[in-house]
Amino acid sequence: MSKKYKTAGSIERLDPAINSLIPEGAEIEILASGFDWSEGPLWLESQSALIFSDVPANKIYRWSEKDGLSVYLEPSGYFGERRDKKEPGSNGLTLDNEGNLILCQHGLRQLGKMRSGLENPEETYETLADSWKGNKFNSPNDVVIHKNGGIYFTDPPYGLDPWDEKELEFQGVYRLLDGELKLEIEDLYRPNGVALNPDHSILYVAQSDPEMARYYEYKLSESGEVQEGKILLDVSHLISDERRGLPDGLKVHSSGNVFATGPGGVLVISPIGKILGTILTGQATANCAFDADENYLYMTADMHLMRIKLK
Repeated sequence: MSKKYKTAGSIERLDPAINSLIPEGAEIEILASGFDWSEGPLWLESQSALIFSDVPANKIYRWSEKDGLSVYLEPSGYFGERRDKKEPGSNGLTLDNEGNLILCQHGLRQLGKMRSGLENPEETYETLADSWKGNKFNSPNDVVIHKNGGIYFTDPPYGLDPWDEKELEFQGVYRLLDGELKLEIEDLYRPNGVALNPDHSILYVAQSDPEMARYYEYKLSESGEVQEGKILLDVSHLISDERRGLPDGLKVHSSGNVFATGPGGVLVISPIGKILGTILTGQATANCAFDADENYLYMTADMHLMRIKLK
């Protein structure tokens, strides 16, 4: 039986279809608080635990129902001498097809892999990619793995500090496969969250541009190459003082519906781009993740780690 946690926010139900995903009476629970900016939640089935980044604190935390909150990895994205970097830590996290922890590391401006196993984490990292044609990345932000092993990741400038030398004039979405890096998308401004649909035929990308706050979908070839794309949904008109946040992290449910952070919290979007409802967290919400059986949706919302029960 789960512990009793404080609750917050509400569920906005715009279409009856949301009731098949989020049961009536479901509450948004606050599992832990006090973070600078929580991000990148990832469920570790082997540990029945969630790990997530606190980007400014340069840490990854671990939370489980059994053990509560603890520091999982520190430092997580930067181990240089500067102590005045605003967002030095890891951001997006995922597991590759061999079970290795893959990290988007702001401070190092790279896509990295933790060298040790998940059970005994160590702050030693292998660089998977850190530049495009000799020019250093901006700050890799979010990441997802294709069934063929291809790693898609975004590279907006959110982790750059004023003294960091910007070396790229665009903000790309890349794919790394068998050691070969390919620039798949280069015409988005502030590409942020990335996710794949259940059969890995569509790549979703969130764009955190307040003037063009959008979610895009791109068809993929059998081998995972990005083909034609289109706007799935524009939510620029939803941004307000009451509904804080921009399109950021997103995950795709086994039903094909997209759970996407954005104005107000987490929007539940059908595969044809219809908003079924919104999990109104009351916070600017960075990312979300399901547990292995989709019993819960975990949400990193500014200073909080939250969750909501699913059907």
